[in-house]
Amino acid sequence: MPIVAQSTETTDWVSRFADEVIEESERRAPGKPVVVASGLSPSGPIHLGNLREVMTPHLVADEIRRRGHQVRHLISWDDYDRYRKVPAGVAGIDESWAEHIGKPLTSVPAPRGSSHPNWAEHFKAAMIESLAQLGVEFDGISQTEQYTSGAYREQILHAMKHRNDIDAILAQYRTKKAPKKQQQKPLDEAELEAEEGSGAASEDDGSSGAAGYFPYKPYCGNCGKDLTTVTSYDDDTTELAYTCNECAFAETVRLSEFNRGKLVWKVDWPMRWAYEGVIFEPSGVDHSSPGSSFQVGGQIVGIFGGKQPIGPMYAFVGISGMAKMSSSRGGVPTPADALKIMEPQLLRWLYARRKPNQSFKIAFDQEIQRLYDEWDKLAAKVAGGTSQAFGSGGGSALPGDVAAYTRAVGTAAGELPKTPRPLPYRTLASVADITAGHEDQALRILSELDPEQPLGSLDEARPRYDRAEAWINTHVPADQRTIVRDEPDVELLKSLDEASQQSVRLLLDGLADHWSLDGLTHLVYGVPKVQAGFPADATPKELPAEIKTAQRTFFALLYHLLVGRDTGPRLPTLLLAVGQERVRKLLGE
Repeated sequence: MPIVAQSTETTDWVSRFADEVIEESERRAPGKPVVVASGLSPSGPIHLGNLREVMTPHLVADEIRRRGHQVRHLISWDDYDRYRKVPAGVAGIDESWAEHIGKPLTSVPAPRGSSHPNWAEHFKAAMIESLAQLGVEFDGISQTEQYTSGAYREQILHAMKHRNDIDAILAQYRTKKAPKKQQQKPLDEAELEAEEGSGAASEDDGSSGAAGYFPYKPYCGNCGKDLTTVTSYDDDTTELAYTCNECAFAETVRLSEFNRGKLVWKVDWPMRWAYEGVIFEPSGVDHSSPGSSFQVGGQIVGIFGGKQPIGPMYAFVGISGMAKMSSSRGGVPTPADALKIMEPQLLRWLYARRKPNQSFKIAFDQEIQRLYDEWDKLAAKVAGGTSQAFGSGGGSALPGDVAAYTRAVGTAAGELPKTPRPLPYRTLASVADITAGHEDQALRILSELDPEQPLGSLDEARPRYDRAEAWINTHVPADQRTIVRDEPDVELLKSLDEASQQSVRLLLDGLADHWSLDGLTHLVYGVPKVQAGFPADATPKELPAEIKTAQRTFFALLYHLLVGRDTGPRLPTLLLAVGQERVRKLLGE
């Protein structure tokens, strides 16, 4: 894979962050691998907003690898977080799961029917599979394993010893009036807010009453929940006493030997920065406001002898046609959902082409066809350019667009698997719609798109064809599906005036000579031109405005005659799909 050109005229946002991260890593930890990090809480479906938590450092890490540096991308699975609420709409669960609120996510049963041992593993598995498809290389860290194995014991004891210093930092923000949330300009009414990033943004900071401040929360030895209050702690013996507010259980443990608890979130996160030597980790809007986890962590990390990572704030991810999403709610679109209807390259591109602080949206509606058109147009431009680093012209594509494209199609390890013959997505969707799962018919139609280079097998159009078919079957309402007439609309044919009859005759006369996608496109647009006395290949600039009206009228007539509606798939594709013999029958020949 090419290395990013370093000219200021050609670098993109990923390159600029890579420059900064490499420089900072060499300053903090010379000779060691560069460490970037993400954090994900498997409290429910890990959605496309959370994916930005991973893709931002992934793209930077991958660029660093392209330059020949060693780099580790850590994904901390916050699976030792408390189970906070029962998410709506998750299959296999009901309100009986409420009895588990307060337990670690790894102690909660998986949804019914799952093959995974617990709640956290169930939701982690889907994300891990999606990341593999997306080419994301990472080192996963289970916080359950870290805490229960005693890996953080020294850090916990250190935090307890310096609890007053931590409390003093947190107190600066507890007394301040919460700032008003900054309002971002919405993408549209379907804009989604990724409310949960790494860890739980709304988790308490460990403040307590008369016994003092303690940044550590034990899970109860009886009911297993974190609804506990630390009542005393001795620095010398490390003896900690707590009571459970849920079941009234109480015990005294030696924290130097006890592994059933965790630091509160606002202390846990900066502790990990220091422990892992993180240089780069982004954070969502929920973690970036004054007094929030990332800002407070920047001060607390010093207590553990570390430094705050370079950390850009990433903006919301929108989904066309859906309301706000949160990973604790059911029915939210996940990376797996997106990968059912789009290739990994397109999904990578959506995250690569926008700076982290820019909102963007992922289309599950008709907009996906336009996104694919834009992607294919960019691919053609890049293919037409020179083969230098990202700074090459790529035809008329801007350098930043070429960079985003190159990052989308592969990683430092190589290119992602791709569709051998990437036919237009909207065409594939139309064919899948019309043929309703009949692969032999689909192959016939697709082979006739370009008679000079016929498709030899449907596999040549896969996996893009499968994605388009999945989109048609799962995201297009039944009343918008295309059903070709079985018999001609005799009444409509009889009612046609002379001009309409002539337009249908011109089309029928030209079918045989124009039976290809390009040929039929030329034919259906040319019929109204010829009727008006202009050449079929006249350009829009050479034609009066009335020709567009005539074309729309002609198209609507054909749709009514073929599918009984005003609109449908692109007419050239529809004609190919219906087949020449059937078209002639339905048009009254």
